[in-house]
Amino acid sequence: MQWLIDGHNLIGQMPNLRLDDPDDEAKLLEHLRAFRVRTGHWVTVIFDAGPGYRPAETKKARGITVQFAAPGQTADQIISQRIRQVKNPQELRVVTSDRAVQQAARQARVRVLTAQEFAQQLLQASPAAGEDDRGSRAEVNLSADEVKEWLKLFKKQGKP
Repeated sequence: MQWLIDGHNLIGQMPNLRLDDPDDEAKLLEHLRAFRVRTGHWVTVIFDAGPGYRPAETKKARGITVQFAAPGQTADQIISQRIRQVKNPQELRVVTSDRAVQQAARQARVRVLTAQEFAQQLLQASPAAGEDDRGSRAEVNLSADEVKEWLKLFKKQGKP
């Protein structure tokens, strides 16, 4: 199963994340990594371009692909394009709150979840906020190079 997710739509529906947080994308990835480990599903999350990170960058690691839209392009456009190119719609799930993208997915016979619906799924499977959950998570071991790449991807421009 492959998930195609509008990252900023999803952040806006997560009660413990805020779009004005400079680390919101990285925090969302923590939830998505846990989802990936739990389900084994492939995840692609697409973010609109914004200040503080390099646009049009794509990073892949352990079943999760992160893509930032290029200037002049939106996550919605990228998702719609991928929907049009899908060869096996039964294997794709799209997470978006954008009605036009939802309609494009349904026309392609791709199952759609709103960002709110998917956020609820993520939160139901996660321990309650503030709980000590050290023993309840699957361990994800990243190499030093992978950690370095993720940090580089989310490092704010102009900061050390």
